[in-house]
Amino acid sequence: MRLLRDWLAGIPAYLWSGWGAIASLLLFLALWEWGSIHYGELILSDPRSTFARLVELMQQGTAWPELATTAKRALIGFALAIAAGSFLGMLAGLSMTASMMSRPIITVLIGTPPIAWLVLALLWFGAGDGTPVFTVFVAALPIVFIGAMQGTRTLDGQLHDMASTFRLPATMRFTDVYLPHLLSYLFPAWITALGISWKVVIMAELLATADGVGAALAVSRSHLDTTSTLAWIAAIVGLLLAVEYLLLEPIKRELESWRDTA
Repeated sequence: MRLLRDWLAGIPAYLWSGWGAIASLLLFLALWEWGSIHYGELILSDPRSTFARLVELMQQGTAWPELATTAKRALIGFALAIAAGSFLGMLAGLSMTASMMSRPIITVLIGTPPIAWLVLALLWFGAGDGTPVFTVFVAALPIVFIGAMQGTRTLDGQLHDMASTFRLPATMRFTDVYLPHLLSYLFPAWITALGISWKVVIMAELLATADGVGAALAVSRSHLDTTSTLAWIAAIVGLLLAVEYLLLEPIKRELESWRDTA
């Protein structure tokens, strides 16, 4: 009952915290409408026409399979980047030598354009799911790695000494002492990597696959169909916002609830 009361009491604050995001989206829509009026429908379709086309695509059953394919590829690459980047980054953060040795590798990964990885992935995996998944993985990995490494490197030594003095079990040390600090670095890195994953998977599909939102964008581009192009963009952005605010944000709030009681 107490958990239920705490959850219900937190709903107003959660809803209020969303007003800033809603206001920014409304401002964006207003600027979009102004741009459509100023430049014309051929250059920039208005929001109402765009969302009407998106609803039409969904009713026809065209949008859902493409969105599902794109989301699957993006989330697989993103999950692999989280798993590998978080683990390797924490290992590197435990050793100054490993941290120094990994720095040039991470610089190379960040500095190499995703389009270059895409070309290599096409040669290695062909025009299938492997190409966009690999490209997403390589693009998101260094972001997650850096966040995990920095979080590990900046752990408070006094907290470590306190845990050793009180002989806390290893599990309690990780969950109650180390993990809260690590998450303050990991979650921003994960959210950044999620945005990168969405952008990279669309680019990879545009150039390398015959399905997914990227392929649909290629078709609408070839037909000079601005409204359909913007409808697909709105669909993938909406899916990204749903993953971030309906999946990652609730997990973040739950894991960081200790801040409210500190």
